[in-house]
Amino acid sequence: MIATLAFYLFAGLVVLGAAMTILSSNPVHSVLWLILSFFNAAGLFVLLGAEFLAMILVIVYVGAVAVLFLFVVMMLDVDFARLRAGFSRYLPWGFALAVVLATELLLVFGQGTFGMSAASPSHAPVIAGMTNTQALGSLIYTRYVFIFQAAGMVLLTAMIGAIVLTHRQRPGIRKQSIAAQTARTPAGAISVVDAPSGEGVTL
Repeated sequence: MIATLAFYLFAGLVVLGAAMTILSSNPVHSVLWLILSFFNAAGLFVLLGAEFLAMILVIVYVGAVAVLFLFVVMMLDVDFARLRAGFSRYLPWGFALAVVLATELLLVFGQGTFGMSAASPSHAPVIAGMTNTQALGSLIYTRYVFIFQAAGMVLLTAMIGAIVLTHRQRPGIRKQSIAAQTARTPAGAISVVDAPSGEGVTL
């Protein structure tokens, strides 16, 4: 009974946080709602017995990714008027996507058992003689190692694309020149001055 109530509490807060992440007009508030969703999703993992995934979700996504999003959003010079101007243009596509997602959810909920038979377990069985973390690592680095590497390549490509898209040429900013630094010699970098005692150095 308590586990069921905890599930509905965490699941409801996840859905609420996800909805507010999209609906909030302030991007900082959206990131905070996203952090709330991450915490409650970690609670769902704990209920499923996947404490390692819950810990990783909190440490990596809440402690690093979401905080990084928050700092980036606060530092960006976002033109909110321009963003709102394009909202009406993409509204029909967004509405169509919402209808498709709602239809899929209705089909899933209509199954009654969420697409699983009544005899199937609610989560993956634990491998005998292994902890949850050991079982997860054994599956990822043996059976799903190629999928794991492919996911890493997808994330790497997304990171490179984000860097390329956000890299802008700004006038008046001094940039590091690797070629000029490596071409420097001691003669051009320092100046040896023989200062007489008691007279100081003239710069």
